[in-house]
Amino acid sequence: MDVLKPHSPSVVELSETLSELEGVDGVNIIIYEIDQQVENAKVTIAGNRIDFESVKKKLEEMGATIHSVDEVASGKIIVEEVKTPQDRFARM
Repeated sequence: MDVLKPHSPSVVELSETLSELEGVDGVNIIIYEIDQQVENAKVTIAGNRIDFESVKKKLEEMGATIHSVDEVASGKIIVEEVKTPQDRFARM
């Protein structure tokens, strides 16, 4: 997810809090831009039963906003992205 967050809480606090949510097995947060008031972060969450609404609510409670959800995998197996003929026309 592309997330906009305030400087506080820190990425450590944010990742630890998200990792405690039911269904979440792991969290990775990378800050890719810092402004005077906010930080842009790439947040990756892994788990078998992630409740998106719980994640969204927890982020909002911590002052963060989801800009976009860029990739989702679900089902009994994980389907990896592969190149297809349509990709030559897609902007990536």
